[in-house]
Formats: sequence, C-alpha cells, structure tokens
Amino acid sequence: MRPVIEVSKVRKTYASTVAVAEVSFEVYDGEIFGLIGPNGAGKTTTMECIEGLRTPDAGAISVLGLDPFKDVYKLQDRIGVQLQQAQLQKRIKVWEAVDLWCSLYQKKAIDGEQLLEQLGLADKRDTWFMNLSGGQKQRLFIALALINDPEVVFLDELTTGLDPQSRRTIWDLVRGIRERGKTVFLTTHLMEEAERLCDRVAIMEHGRIIDMDKPGNLVNRHCPERTVILSTDDPTALERFRAIPRVETVTCSDSQFTIRGRGDDFVTEVIHCLSENRIRVTDFRTILPNLEDVFLKLTGHSIRD
Repeated sequence: MRPVIEVSKVRKTYASTVAVAEVSFEVYDGEIFGLIGPNGAGKTTTMECIEGLRTPDAGAISVLGLDPFKDVYKLQDRIGVQLQQAQLQKRIKVWEAVDLWCSLYQKKAIDGEQLLEQLGLADKRDTWFMNLSGGQKQRLFIALALINDPEVVFLDELTTGLDPQSRRTIWDLVRGIRERGKTVFLTTHLMEEAERLCDRVAIMEHGRIIDMDKPGNLVNRHCPERTVILSTDDPTALERFRAIPRVETVTCSDSQFTIRGRGDDFVTEVIHCLSENRIRVTDFRTILPNLEDVFLKLTGHSIRD
C-alpha cells in the first residue's frame, strides 16, 4: 500500500509546553487510521499540522504528495475536514450549509441532496442548525467534509458527547466512507471506537507516539493475558484446570473458578480440558484484554485518569 500521509519528526511547542514531540508515522491509501490517547495528548495539534491549520516548529509533512503549507489550495480541494469544535450559525438551514460549502471548492462538488439522503438528513434539510440533535449535527459535519468528494477525510473526536445509539450510527457512516475508497484519519480518546473502526492505531501520550500497529496486534503484544470464569461442582476441576498448558493461576470461590493464562489458544485449551474430562459447567465467560488495557500497560494509568 502506498502512503497518502507521511509525517516525519514533527514537533510543535507553545511557549514551554511541548504539544507534539518528534512524531513520525504514515497513513496508507484506503485505511482508517486512528490517533488515540487521552485529552491533551497532542492528537488534535498533530492533526491540525497535517491539515495545514497549524505550522509545526520542525519536521516534514506530506499529504497526497503535497506540502500542506506550500500547496494549501491544491490540497484543500482533495481533503475533507471535520473539526473538533465545529459550529455553524444558529439559524443557517441544513440545505444552506451544504450549498455554501459547495461554493467554496474549485472542482465540482458532489450532489448535496443525495449526500443528505445517504446520511439520513433529507427530512432535516429545512431545519435550522440550532434545532438539530447532537448526532444530526455530527452527520451534517460529515456531509460538509465529504461535499468535495475528498480522497482523504479528517475526523477529530467525531463522537464525543454522543449517546451510544448515535455513536454507532456515526461509526457505520465512517465505515461507509472507507468503503467508497476514501482514506480516513481520525482522532479519538474512546478505545472502543478505535477498536471498532481502525485498521491501525497510533497510541499518543504527552505529545509522543508510544506504539503503533493494528489494534489486535497491540493487544496480543502487550496484554497476552486471558481470563476464563466458570462455575462447576466437579470435585476434580481444580486439579484439571491447573494442568492446562500456559495456565498461570487458578482460584476458586463457592464453586466459581477464575482461570488466568496467556496466549491466543488459552481459552481453547480451557474448553478442551472441560470436554476431555467431561466437566459440567453452569456458567462460562471470558475476559479478554482491549486497547484500554494496552494503554494502562504502556503508561501506568487509565486513559480516563
């Protein structure tokens, strides 16, 4: 895959505060790439440097082979941007906002009415911006980011503050953008969002990228632990569970066993043990690590701290 975004040793400071420190990564054509981390990690500053909205103090940036500062007008026609703190005039109607955005681009914009239909906003075309719900506003901002049929779409903390149903609707829309052949670069502090959407993620903390890979690879590399919790009255269970390959600990409380081990096949080994020894269980569940656990392992604190 060819890189459509190349970031090399980018640095950005504000007085004595280092917002971005020597950040380097690439985003490939057709993928959803996520820059993840807590608020204040430097995600938005990094994205705004790539978009050409902020000038870095050092480093090099290329988007679609263009310099976001020297080739700003050429690049604006080829990217779409949704800003974290975006707002519109209170009494601008949905169709008016779309019409205004269409007029801003040199190349022919895509059909705004069709875009509103695709994003579920056709029945809101005559509604004032101030009367839209949070999810509807975010869908409108996605429409405005797509109005010029961009090759790369930037989405900054797109679902912050939305209810779970609206968030999942937005996720489906983002997947739809990628299915149309676009590249999506997003920032988020929601680990579930990153796991559900992103092909690759870069974990950012205090202005630095501390690791980068596919979400599953990061989990397997940093958090190989697996936990199985089950209930059984079988008198041989404790002995059998301790003999499972790669098991680390087995604890029991009132016929409920907590079995901890490592490796992708660990849960399969537990199931094999139950089947082979004909151990009857009344409850069975697994606890698998996620990106939140990876962040805790790498930084020593939760992303919510």
